[in-house]
Amino acid sequence: MDHGHHSGMWVPDEPPTWGRVFLPHLDGWSVLAVLSLVGLVGYLVAVVLLRRTGVTWPWWRTASWIVGTLSLFAVTGTWLNGYSMVLFSLHMVQHMVLAMITPLLLLLGAPVTLALRVLPRGKGTAGTPRALLLGALHSRFGRFVSSPMFTVPLFIASLYGIYFTPLFDWLMGNPAGHQFMLAHFVVTGLLFFGPIMAQDPWPRNHGHLARILELVIPVPFHAFFGVAVMIASTLLVDTFANPPESWGVDPIGDQTVAGGIAWSFGELPTVLVLIVVVVSWAGSDERRARALDRAADRTGDAELNAYNARLRAMADRGA
Repeated sequence: MDHGHHSGMWVPDEPPTWGRVFLPHLDGWSVLAVLSLVGLVGYLVAVVLLRRTGVTWPWWRTASWIVGTLSLFAVTGTWLNGYSMVLFSLHMVQHMVLAMITPLLLLLGAPVTLALRVLPRGKGTAGTPRALLLGALHSRFGRFVSSPMFTVPLFIASLYGIYFTPLFDWLMGNPAGHQFMLAHFVVTGLLFFGPIMAQDPWPRNHGHLARILELVIPVPFHAFFGVAVMIASTLLVDTFANPPESWGVDPIGDQTVAGGIAWSFGELPTVLVLIVVVVSWAGSDERRARALDRAADRTGDAELNAYNARLRAMADRGA
C-alpha cells in the first residue's frame, strides 16, 4: 500500500470498522493525545488538592472534564487519527468533535476557576503561575482574542478558509501542519464558546443576549458549509483523492458523507449551549431577586417602600 502521500504520518493498513476506529495508537506526532492525558491527570490532582483544603468541587464539572479530555484522545490518539488522513468523512468527525464537543466539555469543567483556587497565592516563584494566569485574563491580548469581532469570524473561517483554499492540502501534507490544524480547531472552539458559556472568569464579560447572538450568528454559515460540501460534485481537496483501492471507498461519496456530518453536527452543540445560557440567565435574575429580598429584610423593606413611593409620585405627576 502506498503511504507516500501521507509523508511520514501513520495510516492503518486495514479498512476502518467500528471495532478498529477507536483502537489506541500513539506515535511521535500524537501531541494533542498526550496533552489530553496530561490535562486529565492535572485536573484530577487539582481536585484532590482542593478537597484536602476542605473545599468541595462539583462532581459534574469533574465528570465533564474527564469526558472532554477523553473525547480529545478518542479522535487524536486512536486509529481514527490515522484514518482521518485518508477519509474525508472521518476527518470531518475529528474536526467537529475537536471544534464543537471537546471545547464545550472542557469549558464546563471550569479549569480556570479550579486553577485559581488551587495555585498558591503570594509573591515569589510559588505564586508565579497564578499571577501569570491572572495577567493573561486581564491582558489586552486576552481581551482581543475573546472579542466576538475576533472569535466569530475565526470560527467561520475555520470552515471556509481551510477547506475551500489550498491551505488544507498544505497543512495535511506534513505531521506538524496536521497537528497545528487539529490544535487550531480546539483553540477556536474554546475561544468561541468560552465567553458564551461563561463558566469561568474570562477576559471579557458579555451580557446574556449578546451571548445568544454570538452563538446563533455562525449557525447558518455552518449549515451552508455542510450543504456546500454535501452537494459538491468534484473533490474539494486533493488529500482524500486516492483512498486505498482495497477499501472500496468512493471519494466523492465519502465527501458527501463528510458534508452531512458537518451539517448535522452544528445543531446539537448549539442547542446545548443555548440551554446553558438561558438557565444561567434565569439563575442570575433569580439571584438578583433573592439579593433584593435579603436586602429588604435587612433594611425593613426600605428599598421597596422607596420604590413604591417613587411610583406614586410619578403617578401623581402624571395625573
